[in-house]
Amino acid sequence: MTAMSERPRGMSQTRLVFERLRSAIVEGRLLPGSKLNIVSLADELAVSAGAVREGLAMLEAEALVVSEPARGYRVSPVSALDLRDLVEARIQIEKLCLAEAIRHGDLAWEGRIVSALYRLNRVAERDAEFPQQLNAEWAANHGEFHRALVSGCPNQWLLKMHQMLYQQSERYRYLSAPLAATERDVKAEHQAIVDAVLKRDIQAAQALLAQHLDHTAQLLLSSSRLNRAPETQAGSLAA
Repeated sequence: MTAMSERPRGMSQTRLVFERLRSAIVEGRLLPGSKLNIVSLADELAVSAGAVREGLAMLEAEALVVSEPARGYRVSPVSALDLRDLVEARIQIEKLCLAEAIRHGDLAWEGRIVSALYRLNRVAERDAEFPQQLNAEWAANHGEFHRALVSGCPNQWLLKMHQMLYQQSERYRYLSAPLAATERDVKAEHQAIVDAVLKRDIQAAQALLAQHLDHTAQLLLSSSRLNRAPETQAGSLAA
């Protein structure tokens, strides 16, 4: 596991804990409901127990972990109801961000979108060696694409809310893989959104975006993972 000596220069212990745990939770290596033992995590990450507590408090603020009196911290649970609420909120916020981006975005913003879509389309969604798993590079490029779409929005609070909701959505995406077989053409969906955005057609772009996000939600809701009982074992950061 990452030792203190491997900590990036200038990164505090608390930030290290936050970054490592956030990645492990979003990518499903720490399962919903998993206990988070402060002493074990401090040993695994080679940091102080205080840094772990501070990192967990930061994660709780992002709704990735929950604390219980006298019981410590656990990874936040998941459910079909939570996913529905999450997607509804994300659609509304992302539509607002997109409308503002179209109104205020410049040529550099358009260039970021085209570049992000190009990079996304160059990578397969599934891992070549493990087809039932998401390709980590695709997931990163997908996040960059959605951030590029809204990056022309001047309202920083909307963008912060967008990023938090996107992160929560990605957690469900990782947890729900593999998904049911589908004839869905994700590349075509992305291209249609970009075409409407570059035409500065707010109404069409918002409608296409909402359809895109709702389609993903329906696939995630079909996953049996959301119907399982919450995990209760202690979590591990190991992949």
